[in-house]
Amino acid sequence: MWNLNGFYLWVDPGPGALVRALENTPSIAPAGVDALYLSHNHLDHTCDANVVIEAMTNGGDNKRGSLLAPADALGNEPAVSSYTRAFVNSVETLGVGKSFSLASNVSLHTPLAHHHGVETYGYRIHLPNIKVAHIVDTLWMDSLCDAYAGVDVLIINTTLLDARLNVLHLSIKDAERLIVTIRPRIAFLTHLGKKMLEADPMKLAKQLTEKTGVTTIAAQDGMLFDLSQI
Repeated sequence: MWNLNGFYLWVDPGPGALVRALENTPSIAPAGVDALYLSHNHLDHTCDANVVIEAMTNGGDNKRGSLLAPADALGNEPAVSSYTRAFVNSVETLGVGKSFSLASNVSLHTPLAHHHGVETYGYRIHLPNIKVAHIVDTLWMDSLCDAYAGVDVLIINTTLLDARLNVLHLSIKDAERLIVTIRPRIAFLTHLGKKMLEADPMKLAKQLTEKTGVTTIAAQDGMLFDLSQI
């Protein structure tokens, strides 16, 4: 969840996302969410999309907000039903090189398609004094470094401890390469797989900080981070 100068963007609500948001401290009020972003049509990223939109709009009684998603998350096997889509003010289709105005002086950009088996897009968010990026699920591509260059905050879906053939996710070594090349002011590791968790993500993040010189943090459930801290 992003709070972008008062504009609330919810990214990839997987299983139990709504319940966890309500149980969070402080709790996240779905009725205050302005837009929902789906990076790709896999259940661990979209399972609660329909219920989040229901909660955002009071079951459709208060039509509001936006949905941003790839075309194949809205097609023959949609992540969001046509019934629920009618509850938001706009449905925006993600694509390579597209830009979206979220609020005054806040824009979102999808620079390239990721390699993840289905149509998948990471994103950049540009605010007046800061640029952030989220590299979502993907196999390593050299083009990632250029697509997300120049950001202050870099979030990396780091699922694998070691790269595995035909597993379309980034590893800790891939994360290191991205951090070294892009050199953000701060980096976060998230979407951690089982072996990453077993290896102690805090320790791994500390090691990356020491290797790269870039402060790297392993995300935890319920973590809050104030962008003004960087």
